[in-house]
Amino acid sequence: MFQRRLPDSLRHDPTPGVRGFAILSAFESTARGILISVYPVTIYRAFQSTETVSEIYLVIGFLSFLFALSTPWISMYVPRRWLYTISAISLMAGALLAAVGSPWFIAAGLSLMTVSTVVITVCFNAYVMDYISRSRLGEVESMRLFYSGAAWTIGPVLGVWLMDWWQPAPFLVSALASLVLLAVFWTLRLGNGKVIARARSKPPNPLAFIFVFLKQPRLITGWTFAVVRSSGWWVYIVYVPIFAVENGFSEQLGGIALSISNGLLFITPLILKWINGRVRYALKVGFIGAGIFFLLAAILAFNASVAILLLIGASFFLIMLDVSAGLPFLMAVKPSQRTEMSAVYATYRDVSGIIAPGVARLTLLFAPLAAVFIATAAGLFATAVLANRLHPRLGKTKPVPAKQDIRL
Repeated sequence: MFQRRLPDSLRHDPTPGVRGFAILSAFESTARGILISVYPVTIYRAFQSTETVSEIYLVIGFLSFLFALSTPWISMYVPRRWLYTISAISLMAGALLAAVGSPWFIAAGLSLMTVSTVVITVCFNAYVMDYISRSRLGEVESMRLFYSGAAWTIGPVLGVWLMDWWQPAPFLVSALASLVLLAVFWTLRLGNGKVIARARSKPPNPLAFIFVFLKQPRLITGWTFAVVRSSGWWVYIVYVPIFAVENGFSEQLGGIALSISNGLLFITPLILKWINGRVRYALKVGFIGAGIFFLLAAILAFNASVAILLLIGASFFLIMLDVSAGLPFLMAVKPSQRTEMSAVYATYRDVSGIIAPGVARLTLLFAPLAAVFIATAAGLFATAVLANRLHPRLGKTKPVPAKQDIRL
């Protein structure tokens, strides 16, 4: 008698690959990309104050930072697949809340979506480190950005256009994308990740793994790169649309500028090929290049058209940093610390969400908006100096030693 054999796809859970993670990231980017240029404009339209916009983002930054630190503690009681699921639902709820249209409902929706994004990022990074080898982490970053390119390219300009047509429209599109994200996540069957042998005692509180992080200089350096790169994007995303409106341009210009910048995500595979084996050099070029363009935009701020073009030029180097800035951290994480260090790494977005609006708010007390671009350039230049201290062979594949002839 012949026994019928079930296909492997039915007998075993599929092993998630680079493409699966890229698709998952693409739908998460769709949910956020359609609103990325909508939130700054709607909040500025409601309060008519750049300082108030900074204060709202500052409060949200503190809130999301606390959630990022608490995620590993929460994951001790909530399995990772359910933590991701709850966050995806919260992402959808935040968009629906903002669709109400009241200024404070919009701020509350932004808060909920920001916190949800933090938790999703923690889970996503932990899954990547579970299923993807260290040698392919750069490939994951590149393909993730490439697959997300359409969302980040079309989303900003489409979101502003939909908002002018019907204010709740971009928020409803974001909610739908969040629902699809949840479906894709369960289709991939990521589960709770791989089981890693650990000590029996677990960290009693979120501060426990922060001290572990602080004892590892390589992780601190890699995290710093991510914070400064994210701060550069934060200034670009929030203040370029406001700078355009204050100089008499339409509200759509900020979304158009962001869409043009994000269109560069489609060349990330080429950037990855260039970065391969030269991570330190790529980081220095990225931070210095972005800093120069931010500085020139501030100097030429009296000509708003030229300044905006220079800021778009700075975004090219920020895209380069999107591919390379996270690699030093991800390559240094120990397997037994994946969940905890993923949570620490995810705080880069929240810390930048505190530092960037905080510095901007202080700067605006004494100087015009263009001075914020100067402060951003200073941070980028300082980080380039830090990048110069990395090992020159970071990211290079170790050569396989040749077999020695042991015959006498």
